[in-house]
Parts: sequence; structure tokens; C-alpha cells
Amino acid sequence: MSTTKNNEKLKVAICGGSGYTGVELLRILSGHPKVKITAVTSEKSAGKSVSALFPHLEKYRTLTYEPLNKINLLDKADLFFLALPHGASQEAVNFFVENKKRVIDLSADYRLSDPTVYQEWYGLPHKRLATLKKAVFGLPEIYRSKIKKAKLIANPGCYPTSAILGLLPAIKNKLVDVSSLIIDSKSGATGAGRKADIAVSFCEVNEGFKAYGIGTHRHTPEIEQELSLAAGKKIMVNFTPHLLPVDRGILTTMYAKLSQKTDTASVLRIYKKMYKDEPFVCVLDEGIFPNIKNVRGTNYCHIGIKVVQRTDTLIIVSAIDNLVKGASGQAVHNMNIMMGFGETTGLESLALFP
Repeated sequence: MSTTKNNEKLKVAICGGSGYTGVELLRILSGHPKVKITAVTSEKSAGKSVSALFPHLEKYRTLTYEPLNKINLLDKADLFFLALPHGASQEAVNFFVENKKRVIDLSADYRLSDPTVYQEWYGLPHKRLATLKKAVFGLPEIYRSKIKKAKLIANPGCYPTSAILGLLPAIKNKLVDVSSLIIDSKSGATGAGRKADIAVSFCEVNEGFKAYGIGTHRHTPEIEQELSLAAGKKIMVNFTPHLLPVDRGILTTMYAKLSQKTDTASVLRIYKKMYKDEPFVCVLDEGIFPNIKNVRGTNYCHIGIKVVQRTDTLIIVSAIDNLVKGASGQAVHNMNIMMGFGETTGLESLALFP
């Protein structure tokens, strides 16, 4: 049941609305019948209309960016999406939660339940431990019942979403040796954010393809946290991300040694059974594998499976749009669950093709 009264729309604010994830929130929510965006912030673009900065968002020509003044924003919305840089969300999230607002945080500040792990990987102390304990990891396929009751959602990272959804059924069903997990991910350049950075400029990215953050990427502990919970024991993974010369999309290929003799058809049955009621996870038929083009602009995760019997290896391939299922679309899905809206509301668009 919806927590808003009758036909009253939910008042929503987006803090950090000029980056790629903030802009995607604006795009997705433009078609949401239960939501009204009442405020959007940007320090650099304060005073400009949304459509002046992003002409494709013409619907928001009367909505103006404003500075992130937490006190001024407090009465403007009932739910806050925070699309701020890592570290910057700690205080803002805490403020809105303490003032009884619902919050969906798209940064990493509240994803890791252990503050010492957060400090190790992000180089910052976590100063809001009481609020951290209230956060629910916002992967609906695992935590739907907790999300329904939550006031604070830590929206998962893009790489972790693709890896966790890909490996979860295999780990839950003890199909693989969890000490052998290799995760190889490729992401479009928007994963680096909307900023001036030579490494992700056109001439650096175009016609190139490279690995980065080998063994050190900050999404590693997030993946390990959730896979360890699924396995009931500590898991460590080898995770290597790559930069693709495309705007958006993540393709993740996962390798694991089988713990029992099986075949592709049998594993597919397990995956399809686990995800049969999930509106945004599509397990592809045998012999068909994901392509980022088929999920572009959507909230879907496509998963393909192959058992290589010659090497006793399970290979899983997943594809998501890093800005939608990997960020803003998943945030809207979490909002829908929190507020009692239909889960797919505002998220039913299909990919553009070609």
C-alpha cells in the first residue's frame, strides 16, 4: 500500500543533480506518476534552470538548481536522493535522517557495514556510526523486505550490482568453490562521473580499452561483503575493472570452479527459479549471452550462463546500464518499494535499438 495520501504526489529532492546519476534521476522520474521533484541542487550550476544545462530535460525548464543548504531544503521534500561524491554524503544523510526524512544515498558512504573497512578503502573515517547502523543495502533482489521498512537506503554501486546478481544463485546453491572467484568487468566512461578528467576524455578513451584499479578498486569490499553474507563465510575475490570506449553499460564476466558435476541447462534452471519473480532480472536461454546494447537506458540486468565441463568452470556473464540498474534506476526501484508504489513504476522503458 502506498504511504502517500490519495492522489497526493511524493515530494522529492535530488541533491547533486548535475552529475550523470542526478541527471538520470531527473530523466527517469520525469515519467513517474507518483512523484513531484520539488528541489534539485548543484553548487556549480546554482541559479540555472535544469533545461538550460541539459536541453533534453525540457520538462524541467521551471526547475532551478540551488545550493545544497540542508536547512532550506528540509521542508521542500519528504524523500531525498543524494548523488554526492563519496565522503560528502555522510553529514547530509545524517542530517536528513535525523530530521525524519527518507533518504536514498547513491554514494558509497553507507554501503559498507564495517566502518573500518570503509576507512581502509576510502581513506576517510566514518563519523556517523549510529546512522550507518540504520542503513539498508539497496539491492531489492536480496533485501526487499528490509527496504520496505527502511528510512535510509545505501544504493549499491554499479560493478557490485552486476557481480552480486551474477554470482548470488551459484553461491546460495553451493555450485562453486567460493575461493576461486574471478570477476572481470568492463564499464562505459560515465562510470567515472561527470568531471574534467584527462583519463576519461574523448581522445584518451576513444579506440582504447584498458584495465584499471587492478586489485584496488573501491567496489571490491562491497562485492565481498554481500557475497560473504550469501555464503555464510568470508569471501575474497579477484576483481578487475576495465574502461570501455562507450558512454554507458557494464558487462561483467565471472569465473568460478564448480564444486559438483553439472551442466549448463541444470544451472540455468537454478538461476531462472531464483529470479523468476524479479521484474528486472532476465536470465537468458542457453546459448544466448548479454550485450550492453540490450539493456541501455533500462533497469534490467541480463544474465547468461555457460558450464565449461572440460575445465569444471562456471562462467556467468551479466549486463546492466551503469547509470540505471547500476545507479539511478535502482534508486527509483528502492523508492517504489519504500513508498509502497508499484515496483516497476517509472521503470518500464525498454532499450533503444539499434
